[in-house]
Amino acid sequence: MSTWEQLAQLPIDVEGYDLLPLAENVSSGFLRQTTIVRLQGGGHEGLGEDVVYDGVDHDAFQAAGAVHELTSARTLGEFTQLIAGLDLFPTKTPERDVSRLYRRWSFDSAALDLALRQAGMGLEDAVGRRSESLAFVVSLRLGEPPTLEPLMERLAIDPTIQFKLDPTNEWDPELIAQLAATGAVESVDFKALYSGTTVDQVGGVELYQRVVGALPNAWIEDPGLEVQGVDEFLTPHRDRITWDANIHSIADIEALPFKPSMVNVKPSRVGGLRSLMETYDYCNEAGIRMYGGGQFELGIGRDQAQLLASVFHANGPNDLAPTGWNAAAPVGPLLSSPLRLSPAATGLRLA
Repeated sequence: MSTWEQLAQLPIDVEGYDLLPLAENVSSGFLRQTTIVRLQGGGHEGLGEDVVYDGVDHDAFQAAGAVHELTSARTLGEFTQLIAGLDLFPTKTPERDVSRLYRRWSFDSAALDLALRQAGMGLEDAVGRRSESLAFVVSLRLGEPPTLEPLMERLAIDPTIQFKLDPTNEWDPELIAQLAATGAVESVDFKALYSGTTVDQVGGVELYQRVVGALPNAWIEDPGLEVQGVDEFLTPHRDRITWDANIHSIADIEALPFKPSMVNVKPSRVGGLRSLMETYDYCNEAGIRMYGGGQFELGIGRDQAQLLASVFHANGPNDLAPTGWNAAAPVGPLLSSPLRLSPAATGLRLA
């Protein structure tokens, strides 16, 4: 029986839902907004978090309120099918197409949480897998101009911590040599698949040569294979290449230019619960390692992402560090990797 089949027949009783806004100033000029979807039924509630990045989409979502009739489903599978057929942006088109997947996940994750709580069971029992200690990396940019200081501040708190770094054209050979000497770089994210964002990075083959050669054990995430010379240079390193921003489905994995060693399976970006569980099973059967990442959650979404990672891919370079590591000036002590989580006895949540 597939993982999805184990979950799909869970009974669910939805009597209604509401939306709870969250907001936090996370950097100068950036107000992060998310929306908690709260399903109610049978004296229980199930929670999910909409991690759409554009505040205007949250404003419209919250202003519209609970406009959908969700009480007809009798199983979790039926509920997710109902959600898949709804326009979850009824009053405005989302700023980004991927936001439809994010919002769908907020309803599906809330439904899984509610169904598990109504059944009196946790995720582990529902899928027949045990949670393991969660390995994580700290995702970090080194500033402009880049310096070793942000990394060294965190190593002073925990000398064993590992990092996922975003190389930029400003990384010179001296800085790269200093990074290599720390032994703390587990992954380098070239972010070549982003367009029109604040983290876009267009690096020539010279950047790849400087970084990949100096960090021979680091994973290489989202390289720009279409950049002249990059694909040829990286061919001997394909077993180190991982994919993140372009992974929304099994079809995306199968469309990659070669079978990957590892992919980032973000629940909110895959979207639906069925798609997520089928992707987990597909990767396991194909021998493709997985890791997960966060979406700047402000509420339960972070716990849910960590819990899913601990059950399905605990040993990858999961970009799911406890929030204290991501502070502008982190203060110790902070929890180390691997992180032992405490799954709640019921629901898709931590205790």
